[in-house]
Amino acid sequence: MKSESVLTVLVAGLMNLAIAVAKLVAGILSGSAAMVSEAAHSAADTVTEIMLYIALRNSAKRPDEAHPFGYGSTAYMWAALAAAFTFVAGGLFSITHGFHSMDSGGEADFLVSYIVLAISFALEAVSFGRTIVQLRSESAEWDVRPRRFLKYTPDTSLKAVFLEDAAALVGLLLAAGGLALTEITGDPRYDGGASVLIGLLLLVVAVLLGHANLSLLIGRSLPPRFREAVRRELESGEEITAVQELLTLQLGPTSVLVAARIDYRDGADGAHIEATSRAVEARLREKYPMVTYVFLSPWGDAPVDR
Repeated sequence: MKSESVLTVLVAGLMNLAIAVAKLVAGILSGSAAMVSEAAHSAADTVTEIMLYIALRNSAKRPDEAHPFGYGSTAYMWAALAAAFTFVAGGLFSITHGFHSMDSGGEADFLVSYIVLAISFALEAVSFGRTIVQLRSESAEWDVRPRRFLKYTPDTSLKAVFLEDAAALVGLLLAAGGLALTEITGDPRYDGGASVLIGLLLLVVAVLLGHANLSLLIGRSLPPRFREAVRRELESGEEITAVQELLTLQLGPTSVLVAARIDYRDGADGAHIEATSRAVEARLREKYPMVTYVFLSPWGDAPVDR
């Protein structure tokens, strides 16, 4: 279990819990639909962080006889459930509540809402900053841009916290805009409209996270750049002439399976083939610690990459 991801999830969870309570109190006191929707948003994010923490804990279990490749894929199952919860509890609730509140009365106390929004923005910015630090650190290790790393990373907890924190900051701005327009015009439809927009924002985040986790849950290969690096490492073997077929599978956030059909030098005997295979596997594991399973077969037909 990656300590950086656990810390990021815990920080985000604690921030969201405190923010949810503050927003709910402000929403009840002021009668703002946008504030109540923001409270639902933060509550959904808090539950999501709990699910992501469970995902990280379960995926770190050691392999056993019943699960020889470990429990890494459970991280994607829990993360997919978290995305579904965000879709229903956050997105649909905010949209429904926003439409229902458009015909209600105006705000009773704008000041309370503005204060809570300002504090919430500061706390969310702290959590988002922590996520940015981790994202930049991990992308630098792979020598790729943070945006590209975020697209391909199998650590869906990092992706979830990043998207949720970014959505939270945008949602707070939407809520503030709705409150300001309602205060200026006295029209509650601006406040309700902000609630609907917050709900739509949550739906987009939920769909993005759901798609990413379902793709990994089904079984996704390594990114092309990583796959080619693995191929080059295999082809560097002393007795290896070509890698005819390379199969890779992301088993979990920190676990990768590599299987390949290898063409060995025609004159290589069993001892040399075994020694080469062991040396290549050792180098591969040392260079890429997330490669936990390597299977090499001394036969191959047509070149295929998957």
